[in-house]
This record gives sequence, C-alpha cells and structure tokens, in this order.
Amino acid sequence: MKKLTLLLLVGLGMVLFASLEVSAQKIKLESGNFTALKGQTNLNIEYVYDNLSVGKKSEDEYIKGKVSDYNAKEPGKGDKWLTSWKNDRPRRYQPKFEELMDKYLSSKGIKVGAFANAKYTVIVKTTMIEPGWNVGVMRRPALINVTVSVVETANRANEIAKVTIEKSPGAGAWGYDFDTGLRIQEAYAKCGKELAKLMIKKGLK
Repeated sequence: MKKLTLLLLVGLGMVLFASLEVSAQKIKLESGNFTALKGQTNLNIEYVYDNLSVGKKSEDEYIKGKVSDYNAKEPGKGDKWLTSWKNDRPRRYQPKFEELMDKYLSSKGIKVGAFANAKYTVIVKTTMIEPGWNVGVMRRPALINVTVSVVETANRANEIAKVTIEKSPGAGAWGYDFDTGLRIQEAYAKCGKELAKLMIKKGLK
C-alpha cells in the first residue's frame, strides 16, 4: 500500500511539473499578419540553427562536453552521439514540425515543405533547445524557442509576419521518452501545431 501511495504521489508530481512547463509556453505575433497567404497552396519552409544555445550553454560548448564525456566512457560513442544530434534535425524534428503544420493548415488548402517556387517562405530559426531529461521516476520535458519569419520568397526583405514561440514543450506519451531526440521532436511538433493555429487565427480564417 505504501509503495502504491508513493508511486501515485510521484506520478502526480510529474504531471504537475509537466503542466507547469506547458503553461509557460508563449506564442506572440510580433508583427504583420497572414492574410497574404490566403489562396496559396504551398509554403516553402527553411530551418536555421545559427547561434543556437542548448540550455545555458552555446551549442558548441554543449557538443564539446557531450562528445568528450561519451568518448571517455566508450571510445567512439561521443562521435556517434554527435552524428545523431545533427541528423535528428532533418530526420525527426523538421518532418514532425511540418506534419503538425500540415494537419491544421490542410483545412485551408495549404501544404508546407521544400517548395522553392512557392510565393512565400517560412523561416524557422531555433534559438534555444533545452533537451530535458527522464530518469524513470522523474522527468523534465524538452523545450525549444523559435523565431518564425514569413517572407516573400523572391524578395526576402518583404517580411509579412514575424512570430516568437518560447518554451514549446515536448515529451513522449506515458513517460516513455528516455530518448532525447524524441522529447525534442515532440517540442517541434507542438511548435508546428501552435504556429499553424496562429496563422489561421491571424489571417487565414
């Protein structure tokens, strides 16, 4: 009985902690609107990771520490980790972001992807990634901050809208998110969902 009570309390604490993280998410339309996107069928999308911070460190500092620690434990492990860290962007984060955007924008007849000839381009710049953690009885979701600029593809100086999204959370269902990439992937999914909803609300209704 004591074990059951303890498990329930731990579970409740995890849920409350996750709820606090989710409620901290902020999305703000900094300028413009999305009315120009009415009637468009495709939106080009590009991703930028320049000057990214990971937690409180620069990405370079974070990578150097991780690679060194993993290689010290097992030769080559750090190098494999670095390959995964970079490859997760095109293989996991970006597809998930686009999947959720498409899910909501499809009601407006719009699809996002690598459409170089599209009239408008969505530039997603990630400025911060907090990988989070999961040690079984306790966990913290991943969080990402992004700045999104929607520009005219042929004239990038013509920015029709700018959005900031802070602390977009990501966690796997039922607590099975021991993999860092999965948590971050889900943060991008949430980010794509909220961006699409804002687009609809601020111009695509």
